[in-house]
Amino acid sequence: MSEQLNLNDSGLKKSLDCLNSVLIGGENLEAWAIQRRLFALAHRRILTAATSGRFIVLKRNIIGGFNIIDKRWQDLKDVKIQVGIFGADLTVSFSGASDLAVTGDMENTVSFKGLNKEQAQKVYRLCQAHEQSWREKRRIRELEEMRAKAGGVQISGTGASPNTDLSGTQSNDEVTRLQKARQMLDAKLISDAEYESVKAKIISGI
Repeated sequence: MSEQLNLNDSGLKKSLDCLNSVLIGGENLEAWAIQRRLFALAHRRILTAATSGRFIVLKRNIIGGFNIIDKRWQDLKDVKIQVGIFGADLTVSFSGASDLAVTGDMENTVSFKGLNKEQAQKVYRLCQAHEQSWREKRRIRELEEMRAKAGGVQISGTGASPNTDLSGTQSNDEVTRLQKARQMLDAKLISDAEYESVKAKIISGI
C-alpha cells in the first residue's frame, strides 16, 4: 500500500487546520506525521509535528475540538524510530516533567504507534537535527561555565588571558593559576599549545 497520504481526507485536513491554527508568529511547520487508521480504531488519529521551535502532538476530540501538547526542542533528550510493515513507531524522550504521557503512564518518554512511515521518518530526521543542535549549544554553555569556574582563564582564538579572574582583578597566585590551567588541559577544555602559552605567560610574570 502506498505511503502517500490523501490530502482530500477530511479527518487529516481538519487535523492540519487545527495544527496550523496554533502556530505562533514566525513559527514554521517543518514536518508532520499522521497515525494510520489501522492503529486508531477506537479514537481519532494522532498527528505529530515538528516545527521550527517545538515538537507538537495533536489529537482531535470525538465530538469536536482538539487537545494539543508540545515540548521545546531544548528539552528533547532522545528520539527513536522503528519502521515496520504497516507503520512506524516514534519514541521521544524529554528532560524534566513532561505532559506527553497521553498514551500511557510514562513520565518523560512516550511512543506514538502506527504513524505513516514516510512522514514519520521525516519527523524523526528533524527531531534528530534539533536534538543535535541543542546538544552542541548545551556543550558550549557548559564549556564556558567550566572555564569560568576554573578561575577566569579565558581562551580566545589562539591566544590566552590567564591573569584575570571572575571579578576582573589580577591574580597574584601563579601556582593556583597554573593548577587551574592544568585542570582545563586535563578536562580537554584547552589544547596542549594553549596550555603551554598560558603557562609561559604565567611564568613570565613571576
